[in-house]
Amino acid sequence: MPWTQVGSSDIHYVDAGSGPPLVFLHGFGSCAEAWHQQAAAFASTFRVIAYDSVNHGHSSCSPRGEPEPDRADELEGFLAALGIERPILAGNSMGALTVLRWAVRNPERALALVPSGMGVAPPAGDDAAGPVIRRLLEPVAEDVLLLHSEGGFTAGFPERSPVAYQRYLRLRSTATRIEASRHPRLPAMSDPTREELAARVGDIRSPMQVVVGELDWMAAAARHLHQLVPGSRLAVIEGAPHNAYYETAGLYNDVVGEFLARVGASV
Repeated sequence: MPWTQVGSSDIHYVDAGSGPPLVFLHGFGSCAEAWHQQAAAFASTFRVIAYDSVNHGHSSCSPRGEPEPDRADELEGFLAALGIERPILAGNSMGALTVLRWAVRNPERALALVPSGMGVAPPAGDDAAGPVIRRLLEPVAEDVLLLHSEGGFTAGFPERSPVAYQRYLRLRSTATRIEASRHPRLPAMSDPTREELAARVGDIRSPMQVVVGELDWMAAAARHLHQLVPGSRLAVIEGAPHNAYYETAGLYNDVVGEFLARVGASV
């Protein structure tokens, strides 16, 4: 269970395999260990790394009443701490947004980029993300000890795959995340909005594979991202939800593996 210091934050991460560094970034409320199905699939070819962003998993909490640290700065600090110069970055939801924010600052540095469950603001009137995001940011009650995932999975997933679903809930319901869910931190002031990103993502030159579930509330935003990034690829996973990487891990892994082989990122 390795740890590293990024600024004033104590960051927990998982690290498996060897080869080119493939770094996974989790979504809002999730954690590094939720990528266990990707670690199992890719650790024979890549050095698979996933870290808990501040206020998540087993990493430290930021002070109450203060803005969260800039997550793109956090990613840059994490890469520096591990000595990674040319990463492959795969992020879901909030993690994908961090990947995009980092990539517009470093348009050619990554070997490859795989944002999933995220995009940039689509044309007016075609964005279903706003209401879901607002609900996710509402504080939870003091007696809540198991954090459910609204909008993350298809309606029948908890019944079809109860063990996998309960594992996900237990993985994410750490003391750090419960504290931050009861007392939501302010957003980082330096973060560009999805609207601002729409004007900048076209400068990204690293190979990009956009992945989104057919049923994801971010589907329109993901399609718009693909339209704006020259040479990017788009995979829409049929019947998949927001957390396609978890509920439909096999299909997600197939898309990512084929893309990384195509762009030569495993060499």
